[in-house]
Amino acid sequence: MTEPARQNRSAWLNRNVIAMSVTSLLSDFGHEMATALLPGFTATLGLGALALGAIEGIADGVASVVKLWAGRASDRLPNRKAVVTAGYVLTGASKALFALAHGWPIILAGRVSAWFGRGIRGPVRDAMLAESVPLAQVGRAFGFHRAGDTVGAVLGPLAALWMLTWLAPRDATYRTLFLWTLVPGLASALVFGLWTRDPDHRRLAPGGFAAPIGTDRGSPTFKRFLAAVAVFGLADFAPTLLMLRATGVLGTAIGLDRAMTIAVGLYAARNAIYAAASFPIGALSDRMPRQFVLAGGYALLIIVAAGAALPVADVRFFLALFCLSGLLAAVQDTVEGATVADLVPTPSRGRAYGALAAVNGIGDLFSSVIVGVLWKWGSPAVAFGVVTILAAAGSVLMATLPLKKGTA
Repeated sequence: MTEPARQNRSAWLNRNVIAMSVTSLLSDFGHEMATALLPGFTATLGLGALALGAIEGIADGVASVVKLWAGRASDRLPNRKAVVTAGYVLTGASKALFALAHGWPIILAGRVSAWFGRGIRGPVRDAMLAESVPLAQVGRAFGFHRAGDTVGAVLGPLAALWMLTWLAPRDATYRTLFLWTLVPGLASALVFGLWTRDPDHRRLAPGGFAAPIGTDRGSPTFKRFLAAVAVFGLADFAPTLLMLRATGVLGTAIGLDRAMTIAVGLYAARNAIYAAASFPIGALSDRMPRQFVLAGGYALLIIVAAGAALPVADVRFFLALFCLSGLLAAVQDTVEGATVADLVPTPSRGRAYGALAAVNGIGDLFSSVIVGVLWKWGSPAVAFGVVTILAAAGSVLMATLPLKKGTA
């Protein structure tokens, strides 16, 4: 971006920010509709916490490798827009595979394909977004984008909830709904391909992954930042496991079918909080040290995990946990992205976002599998107890980072 554009205080709400937000809204509509249905669908197939945790974890692990490559490649790509568009196409189409599943292999294939597409597009899109706005207002841009993203994440589960309310939550119902996710998923790719522009960027010369970041004066802090994210990532289990926990606990009191439907509604409430909080949190992080905003957000998982360990069969109790989970997601997804823009110069940002996404993906892999294993061979209380300890450690590490407040 030119220097005059960076000095324009209102330049952050531009064509790219709006287009990327609409794209993410549509993509997450389809993705989160499928995610909300997945725990109930796996239950109809007789799959438990271990299978669901393994599916989520393996998909996250695959995505982490792809994100690392995509982030590195984006700093050299002449046409980043085409790569992101292809990622949205793959994500939008893959969830329809669930409609063909009669066991875990097809579900795993669909989930891995979806996360492969997300892995391709995520770091590249984030680099494009960061380069489309003034650096002093990058928190607002990421907050606005995450808000748009999460509006879709609210509408998707609400659409699924509406369908499940009028139709019995049977095997065939889930299969039909998975096919409907094609509509918003493929529309997202169309919007991104037609509306966005790839900001001019100086492409890096060939070199190792660490070279550009390693030569930057802020690299030690960036590495400490990634370390804190990694520790917290070991605790950051998939929200589908929280849905499964709610379904199991509430099902003992009100019946499994009703508990499945309520769990989808709780997930929609979580995403509503996520959408509403993303922009205010992004704006807040432009005005105070981002590490404290992140550490406070990370600490919310301590409460969520400790609460999930308790067998409290009360919808209001789980509603509180899901809302706190949504607030955590808003802080994590908004402020982590803005922090990378603070720590890494423009030519290296693609690979920096790839590194961040890879660290998060690896953490998600281990956290979901750990929770699934401890749940099956121990108990939910043991699984979520371990998560509580790891979340506390991540929060402390983030709070001790030597970051400055935003420059707005």
